[in-house]
Amino acid sequence: MIGLIFGETELPKYILKKVKKKHKYLIIDLTKRKIFKKDKNSYSVSIGQFGKIISILKSNNCKQVLFAGKVAKPDFKSLKLDLKAIYYMPKIITSSKLGDAAILKQIISIFLKEKVRTVSSNKFTPEITLSKGNYTINQPNEDDKRDIRLGEKALKRTGNFSYVQGAICRNNKIIALEGSGGTRKMIKQVKKISKLPNGILIKYPKKKQDRRIDLPTIGLDTLKQCKTAGIKGIILKHKLNIFLNKKQSIKYANKNKMFILVK
Repeated sequence: MIGLIFGETELPKYILKKVKKKHKYLIIDLTKRKIFKKDKNSYSVSIGQFGKIISILKSNNCKQVLFAGKVAKPDFKSLKLDLKAIYYMPKIITSSKLGDAAILKQIISIFLKEKVRTVSSNKFTPEITLSKGNYTINQPNEDDKRDIRLGEKALKRTGNFSYVQGAICRNNKIIALEGSGGTRKMIKQVKKISKLPNGILIKYPKKKQDRRIDLPTIGLDTLKQCKTAGIKGIILKHKLNIFLNKKQSIKYANKNKMFILVK
């Protein structure tokens, strides 16, 4: 039995389709809209019901969990907590001051204390990560490579538990860094400056991120947003990104003279 702890985005739906075919599962639905309520194996739970979550997992002999999807950082002051959450919440609140990555690490640690192990988010879907290589007809030129190096240096300088999973570089300048609003918000800040696409999106995991959860996710929507902003290429990390709509994304990139490079 695998416990699927799901938040928003399309990734949980994709994972569920694969898991359903071969494995017994239950869903801890943390989405605001209760997206998975029609599934008979789904339990709608709030983030403050830590005790209930542990109880559901243990009563179903569920010793492994998989996290997927985005859960908004809660307002800790307004959360309604059960007893187990009250016990663990001080540690979670302390870790929250270091950023989202630290919160997730703390939650994984809590589950382990409760004898529930966290597995990789791509355990059942290895096909949605990419190996090293250029996946498109177009490839980065020397100016692009310079921008890539600049973006990589910028990401290395970020704090160990920062929100930063991405940077956009253009003409040897960093023009945007990803904040708590995510990739979409970062790309929206970028304005197209000419008819010829220019600029690079580098999308890497956070520093010291637990790579079982919250891997950077991109897909067809990301490519479309990049085109609108005049960005010509996306750089990913070997086996450390979730890539949705892979065939459609590569086709779209080729059609619009963009490139997708995995390092």
